[in-house]
Amino acid sequence: MDAGAWSVVGARRELDAAGVAPALRPAYLRSRALNAEHGRTYFLATRLLPPHRRPAVHALYGFARWVDDIVDDVGPDSPALRAERLDELEDLLRLALKSGTSEHPVLAALADTVERHQVDPVLFEDFLASMRMDLTVTDYPTRPDLERYVHGSAAVIGLQLLPVLGTVGSPDEARAAASALGVAFQLTNFLRDVGEDLDRGRVYLPADELAVFGVDRQRLAWCRRRGRADGPVRRALADQVARTRAHYRAAEPGIRLLAPDSRPCVRTAAVLYGEILDHIVGSGYDVFARRVAVPVSRRLAVAARAAGVVLVSRAVRSGLAARPRG
Repeated sequence: MDAGAWSVVGARRELDAAGVAPALRPAYLRSRALNAEHGRTYFLATRLLPPHRRPAVHALYGFARWVDDIVDDVGPDSPALRAERLDELEDLLRLALKSGTSEHPVLAALADTVERHQVDPVLFEDFLASMRMDLTVTDYPTRPDLERYVHGSAAVIGLQLLPVLGTVGSPDEARAAASALGVAFQLTNFLRDVGEDLDRGRVYLPADELAVFGVDRQRLAWCRRRGRADGPVRRALADQVARTRAHYRAAEPGIRLLAPDSRPCVRTAAVLYGEILDHIVGSGYDVFARRVAVPVSRRLAVAARAAGVVLVSRAVRSGLAARPRG
């Protein structure tokens, strides 16, 4: 059986485990395909979830990717036209969440996931509000300015996922940690994508914090043109890396508040995303000429180690379940 056939079998197994109705399966498969194509590290981490949890994760990713593609479209559409597309999407989203279904496959899967897992619809409103900012806001003067954007673009993603992943312990602590991890991932993306974001006319690093090191948008653009960071920019980026690591530290205790069968997935994602920062530092902050990435071999090694833990854990639970009682 080739890789494509295995993928189809795996997808069917996930949908069977989640109890997805036949009519909705093409919708979930569409979101799964978006995840596999565009979110490779994210998709790899989802392989560590039990099959019944994966379709909902794919549905949430598929919607976020759809919106992101509208916002980051580098085609001929003006910001005003992209704003119209977002308005149309939001109308369709509200209708889908109200009716529980949609003719659009991504929204059909999302509506089903929201209903199944009782995801708060306000989280999608906050997400779309931040995405609209990308159409008009090109920089952030202070950290609080950036935090307002990041709440909707990243923290709410962690909160959307939380009821899908399941929790134990304090719900408030779990929500705080989920938000922190979403923010950590987003800030990591900002550092990795400094060059690409400049090409789109955006800077997602607080201007006042850069100014401490004598760095501004013009200096960043100059580094993009020359293809490498200078001393002041390296020092400014080192400061941003340190601030981002603090979010990972704040999020880490929350992993134990997740359902046990979700922890290996989230821990793997946190490790791999955190290592992007290591590679940024190790490259001398070379984020202007290329996209820094964790090597595929390392990603597979971390995932394989986590998969081993998952298999042992499942075997232990199966053994306990089969043990005679009394």
